[in-house]
Amino acid sequence: MADETPQADQTPRDTPPRATPPFVSVKFEPVGRVHRFLLEGVAFEPPLQAGDDVVVTHAGARAYARVVRTIPQLAEREAPPGAGAGASAAAGGGDRVIRRATESDITARFRHQHRERTAHQFCALKIREHRLPMKLVRTELQVDEPHLTFYFTSDSRVDFRDLIRALATEFHCRIEMRQIGVRDEAKLLGGYGVCGRPLCCTTWLPRFEPISIKMAKQQSLNLNPSRLSGVCGRLKCCLRYELPNAAGEQYAGCAHESSCSRAAGGCGGGGGCGSSGGGCGNCSGGCGSG
Repeated sequence: MADETPQADQTPRDTPPRATPPFVSVKFEPVGRVHRFLLEGVAFEPPLQAGDDVVVTHAGARAYARVVRTIPQLAEREAPPGAGAGASAAAGGGDRVIRRATESDITARFRHQHRERTAHQFCALKIREHRLPMKLVRTELQVDEPHLTFYFTSDSRVDFRDLIRALATEFHCRIEMRQIGVRDEAKLLGGYGVCGRPLCCTTWLPRFEPISIKMAKQQSLNLNPSRLSGVCGRLKCCLRYELPNAAGEQYAGCAHESSCSRAAGGCGGGGGCGSSGGGCGNCSGGCGSG
């Protein structure tokens, strides 16, 4: 008679959410986007706090940043790339904090910023000398390699070969000229909208989406270009993510007007305006900012 092997219980059980390593939120500029950085594999004693300067790896390069918030744990869907279950600090693919900034790091950061300003002023001078039809927006110098990137806007094609030669001769490093649009210019420089809040593209908006005047018509807005245009001169991005309001969805997920700015959960939680892709327009961090 064959032995009967007891069958394992096949009843599905609730699987507890997989824990993710701790994170910190940092900024590279005083006004700008907040980035979440992984802390796995790095021990900080005392623990990092808001206001601490750190050295991080970002987009494959080393950079300086300042902590604005510590995050003990995140849901997996909110974690930055490379931070899923089982990810290790050596796995790569995510933004990570290397160490707390030392006095020499802070001094090097000031030196680094001074070199960026010097390069920006020199490039602007050479642009005027060569009478090039371009507007210099920003200059970035990588921390761990001699590489200068100049961001500019222009309405036409620019021949800047002579400009690159002059810059390479002056700074003895790799020169990259990167043309951007006016919306990207506003994103890089930052600013405030007519609502009185920092620009969405600078703080939380992950990417630019197509905007049309039809969106303003659907919301029965005054078709005055000066009122519909943002600081970049293009149609405001908020015309798109406030469309659910025009579709008859009252406050687009908010329990009541301004609830997402006054409730403890903030935007995206507890029925905040981030929950349905619309918004009442009054949330404290912008729709979907969390």
